[in-house]
Amino acid sequence: MATRYFVLGNGNTLVNLDKHGQVRDFYYPYVGQENHVNGKIHQIGFWVDGQFSWFSWDEWEKTLDYKHETMVSNIVAINRRLGLKITLNDCVHYSRNIFIRKINIENLASKKREVRLFMHQCFEIYESNIGDTVYYHPSVDAIVHYKGKRYFLINGMYKNRTNHSFDQYATGLAGEYGLEGTYKDAEDGNLSGNAIEHGTVDSTIRFSITLGPNKAKDIYYWICVGKDYYEVSELNRFAINHTPKALLEETEKYWRRWVNHSDFIFMGLNEKLVRLFKLSLLIIRANIDNNGAIIASSDSDMLFLRRDSYSYMWPRDGALIARSLDRAGYSDIAERFFKFCERTLTPEGYIFHKYNPDGSLGSSWHSWLKDGKTQLPIQEDQIGLVLDALWKHFVQHNVREYIKHMHNPFIRKAADFMASFVDKKTGLPKESYDLWEEKLGVHTFTASATYAGLMAAAHFEEVIGTDARAKKYKKVAESIRQAILKYLYDEEGGYFIKRVYYENDELKRDMTNDASSVYGIMQFKVLPVDDPRVQSSIEKFKQDLYCHTQVGGYARYVDDYYHRITKETPGNPWFVTTLWLAEYYIKKAKNENELKPAVDIFKWVNKYALETGVLSEQVNPLTGGPVCVAPLTWSHAGYVIAVIKYLEKLDELGLCEMCNPPKFDFEEE
Repeated sequence: MATRYFVLGNGNTLVNLDKHGQVRDFYYPYVGQENHVNGKIHQIGFWVDGQFSWFSWDEWEKTLDYKHETMVSNIVAINRRLGLKITLNDCVHYSRNIFIRKINIENLASKKREVRLFMHQCFEIYESNIGDTVYYHPSVDAIVHYKGKRYFLINGMYKNRTNHSFDQYATGLAGEYGLEGTYKDAEDGNLSGNAIEHGTVDSTIRFSITLGPNKAKDIYYWICVGKDYYEVSELNRFAINHTPKALLEETEKYWRRWVNHSDFIFMGLNEKLVRLFKLSLLIIRANIDNNGAIIASSDSDMLFLRRDSYSYMWPRDGALIARSLDRAGYSDIAERFFKFCERTLTPEGYIFHKYNPDGSLGSSWHSWLKDGKTQLPIQEDQIGLVLDALWKHFVQHNVREYIKHMHNPFIRKAADFMASFVDKKTGLPKESYDLWEEKLGVHTFTASATYAGLMAAAHFEEVIGTDARAKKYKKVAESIRQAILKYLYDEEGGYFIKRVYYENDELKRDMTNDASSVYGIMQFKVLPVDDPRVQSSIEKFKQDLYCHTQVGGYARYVDDYYHRITKETPGNPWFVTTLWLAEYYIKKAKNENELKPAVDIFKWVNKYALETGVLSEQVNPLTGGPVCVAPLTWSHAGYVIAVIKYLEKLDELGLCEMCNPPKFDFEEE
C-alpha cells in the first residue's frame, strides 16, 4: 500500500502525497468526493549530465516532515549519483483552489550544470478514464486537462513575474495501445511536444535551469482546479500576478495562525507530543469539507482492496471528530457538521449508515431484513453521539440562537425516534449495527450512546422550558441505563459484554470483550469511573486486549479479524482504542503520578505515527508499521481529545496554574 504521508487541503480541495512527494489523491469540489487521480501517480523526475532518475527511486535519501505548525510539506532528498539535493514544499492555497509546489534544486557538484525537472500529471477526471482531454493552451502557455465541468490547468515558473515557464511538454495516451504514458518520454531528457490527446491521457512538462557549482534555484509549479476553463485561467492569472512564492508563504502564515487559535500551554508534554497535537488539528481540518462533512479518511488505497473507500461521512466518526475540534476552540466547524446531520436526518428521526460529502447516501452493507422482517439498517449510536456532541457544544458556547434553529428539525425529532426505538421486553434499544459496523444486536456502546443522547435531549428541553418532554426523555434514558446494568454486565466475568441479540425470539449474549463497551459506560456516564464494575471491566480490557509484542497497544476486541496480521495477538492495535485507556487514566487520576500512564500512551502514539506525524487506523503488531488507511481522522481526533482532557485534569488538580486550556463544564465530559 502507498501510505499517504501528507494531507493538504482547504475545505474544497484536498491533495494527498506519498513518501516520494507524488500526488496520489486529488479531491474537488468536495473533500472526499470526486478523486480525480483515482489511483494514478503524478511522478517527478530529474535529468542531469545525461543521467535520469525518478524521485520515487530508492537512490534518493529522503527526510519527510511538515513545515512547523503548517499544512505545508517539507521533503528533503539527496541523490549522490546525480549530485543533487532537492527540497519540496507543497500546499493547497488556504482560500483558492490551487495546489502549489516549490522545488528547490541544489547542484552539489563542483561544476556548472544544466538540470532538467520533469513534472508528470495523470488524471482520471470524475474517477473515470473515459473521455478525458489534455491539451497545450498557447494563450496561457499551460497544460489543461478537462472533462465536463472539471478543469485542471498546470503551469509553473522559475523566476517570479517573468515568462520563465516550462520549456517542453508532451500530451499522450496512458495505458492504451501499449503506451505507458508521456512520463516514459521524459527519461531521455526530452519531450515530444504533442499538443493534444483524448481518451485515457496524461501529460508531462519540463523545466530547464543552469546551476553553478553548489548553487540552488527555486522552481514553482501549480495546478489550478475549477469548473470551467475561465475559472482555472483566472486562478492561473492570480498565481502569476501574486507569485506562487507569496501564495505559499501566506498559506504557511494562515495555518500557523489557525493552529494556534487557542492559547494552550502544554505543561508536562514534550515538544514531540505538542507537535503531534497541532499537526493532528491540521490533518483533521484537511479532512473536513466546508459544507460540514467530516470524512473518515481521504486515503483511497482501500479502493483497490475492496472497491470502496473511507471517504465518507460517518456520523459516528464525525461527532467524535467535531467534538475534538470544538473543544480546541473551532466551534464554526462543529456547527457546520451539526447542520450537515440535520440535512441528512430522515423524516422518521434516524440517520443512515454513512453519507457522501455532498450529503447523498453512501454505500452500505447493512440489510433491511432480519428473519424476513424489516430491520432498520442503522447504527443507533450515531444518533446518540451527535446529540451528545451538540449538547456539549451548547454547554461550551451557549449558542442559544443556533440551538433554536436546530431544535425542532433535529434535536426533538431524533430524540423522539430514540425514545420510541426501544425493546419492550428488555428496556434496551432495539437491535441495530455496532459502532464497528459488523454485528447486529444491542451493543453496550450503542445503548450507552443512546442513553447519553436522550439525556442531552432532555437537557435541551429543560433549557427551552418544556419540562414534560424533558421528564419523558430522562425516564426512557434511565430505563435504558438500568437495562444496560441488568443485561450487559456479566457478574461472573466482571465486565461489560459486547452485546445481546435475538435469535428465533430468544435473547442471547455475545460475551466478546470489546474495548468500546467499557469506554461507552465510562464516557457517557452510565456509571462513574470509580464504580467497581468499571474498574473490573478496565482490568479485563487491559488483560484481554493488550498486544503482547514489542509494539504493544490495544486491539478493538478479542479475535478482531479486520486486517489481522497475526493470531498471536487479539487483533491489531488501534490508536483510538489505546487512547481510550489514556482517557480512563486521566478521568480517574487524583494526583500527578496517576496521570503518567496516560502520558506513556501519548508517547506510544507518537512513536508509531509516520515520520510526518500521520496516524493510521491500525498498527502492525509485529513491525509497528501502518495498517489500513492513513491518515484516519478519528485517530487524530482521539489524540486531540485525550490531550485536552489531560490539560483539563492538570488544571482541575491544581497542578497547572498556567495551562489555561479552554474552559468547559468538566462534568459534562
